[in-house]
This record gives sequence, C-alpha cells and structure tokens, in this order.
Amino acid sequence: MHFSRTHVLAVAATALVLLPAGVGAAQAADTPASTSAGAAASATAPGQQKDGHYSFAVIGDVPYGDAQVAAFPRWVDQINATPDLSFTIHVGDIKNGSSTCTNAYFSMIRTQFDRFTMPLVYTPGDNEWTDCHRTNNGTYNPLERLSAVRSTFFPTPGHTLGADMTVASQAAAGFPENVTFRRQGVDIATLHVVGSNNGLLPWPELGFTSPTAAQVAEEQARMNNAVSQVRSAFASARQRHDRAVALFVQADMFDPTYDVTWADNSAFQPLVRELVAQSNAFDGEVYLFNGDSHLYNSDRPLAAGSKWLDFYGIRGSAENLERVTVDGSNNNKDYLVVTVDRPGAEHVLSWQRIPYAS
Repeated sequence: MHFSRTHVLAVAATALVLLPAGVGAAQAADTPASTSAGAAASATAPGQQKDGHYSFAVIGDVPYGDAQVAAFPRWVDQINATPDLSFTIHVGDIKNGSSTCTNAYFSMIRTQFDRFTMPLVYTPGDNEWTDCHRTNNGTYNPLERLSAVRSTFFPTPGHTLGADMTVASQAAAGFPENVTFRRQGVDIATLHVVGSNNGLLPWPELGFTSPTAAQVAEEQARMNNAVSQVRSAFASARQRHDRAVALFVQADMFDPTYDVTWADNSAFQPLVRELVAQSNAFDGEVYLFNGDSHLYNSDRPLAAGSKWLDFYGIRGSAENLERVTVDGSNNNKDYLVVTVDRPGAEHVLSWQRIPYAS
C-alpha cells in the first residue's frame, strides 16, 4: 500500500512550507520525504509534460468570519492567477457556524463565486442551512434556508458558477447541487452530504428536541440521491474503463479530530456502505475530498483494519479509496491544487497545498 502522499505539506517550488495551526512536529517531519516522493512520481512518469495533464483547485470551509470575508476576494484573485487550473471545487461551508444565514450574505458569496475565471463547482455545507436554527445564526428554519441556497447558487441547473461549464445534475430529482462531469479518464461527482449528522441533529431553538418528520424526510431523500450519484459515477467509470473516480462532499464521515459517537455520524452509514461496495467493484483509484473537520489530512479510512469499518458496521474494505480533507476555518491558510497525472504516473491524482499570499 502506497502512503507517500499522506500529510503532504508542500507548496509551489519557490514558496516556503507553511504549517497551519494544529499541525504537530511529527507531521512536519514527514514533509520533505512525502513531498519529494510525490513530486518525483509526477515528474518522472513518461509524458507528464504533454498536453492532457491538468490541474484543479479545491477549497472549503471558507470564508470563516470577518477577516476571511475581507480576504476572500484576494484569495479568489490568487486562485484565478494560478496557472493552468481547469476548474475549482468548493466543498461547502461558505460561512462559520456562529454567523447569520442572511440572503445578503449568500448574495455576497455568490458575487465572489461569479468572479472565478474558471468554472466553480460548489456543494453546500451544514453552516449555510442545516445549522441556521441556532440563535446566533438567526433562528431560521433550515429547510427554508436550503431553498434559499438552491435558488441563490443553483438557478441554472446543469451549469457551473464562475465560467460556464455544462455538467450533468440531479435537478430533475430536486437536487441541482449534485453534479457529475468527466475529464480525461476521471469521473467527478459532488454529493450534498453535510455535517451535523447530515442535517439530522435537532433544532431546539425552534422548539424541537428530536428531528422533525420534514427534517427526516429531507435527509433520507438527499442521502438516497447521494447514493444514487455514487452508483452512477462508478457505473460511468466502469463502462468507460476510466482510471479514477473523485467524489466531493462537505461532511467528514471519518473525523479524526475528536471521539465520534453514533449520534454524530449514524446518517452516513448508507453512503459509507455504498463507497465500499462500489470501490470494490472498480479496478481504478477512488478519491474522496471533504472539508468539515478543518485540518488537512490524507488517509485510507476504509482500508482493512480501519476502526471506521467497525464503527459503521461494514463488511469488507476499500483498499483503493483515499480521502483528502482540505484546510478550513482558522487553518484556512492555503488551497489545494490537484493534478490529474497522465497514464504512467504512480497515481492518477497528486496534490499540493498552496499558501494564500495574504
């Protein structure tokens, strides 16, 4: 099993390595070996400098708080100026968990998303709708805020924000935010799966101490469509003999930063089960990108021996699935540039963390 890209802390060749808050000395000590191994694999594979070798950016849990809101336009400018990016994916949480969920804020973020000079693919997080019942969020009904998110960010299903790119969407099923597209042997899909136990945590500020019937129905429909999206992405990849499937979600279903309980994560079980089943039926590589836990991480949470298999009650394992958590919240000092390497490279995807200039 190859783990050389785990805890990659490299940035562009001329940049200094920056460690986000919370990264320990042991992780920092991994940096030179991990970086050189990943870079060598990409650089020495035959044909890597030929056309068809492309990159994209991944961000999430941004902007958080007034300082990041003020900096976000500059960060958008920096991503726009990054050479050879084909698109950017935002894995959710466009605000922190203690600020208001107003239409004005949504419109401001939409304005910034429209400034991307490349296609911008966005999958929602819990902070922009699920958690809006909180008093400091404005005591909104989360389902009403979900409708506002969809009307603001997905008014034209099948088309991205930023520069227009046509994508396949689940708009006919009521989920325009779930999209798929394919680039050079990699099938890419977003799944609207969020923290707060995928939106099942109660809304006490609205007078509810357990999930409402409407809340449960919404979550089940959204999870069912996420599972369907996974099946479709893998079916396309198998039919076309593609090299990889890359999935993008907000929720960290394997959060290593605290002692997760069943009440925290029970809603994710159907998706985890499907990930194992589909990964086992696929000969290529599988990548799962998420935000939510805010601290960069790269691991194989469904490999044999993982505690998460027991946690979710899953038989079997998925040795070919690697997940990547992007930095966010107070650790949001960088963005991820993911490169789709040409055939012959050690792995289909490689990546670097690029520090924001300011």
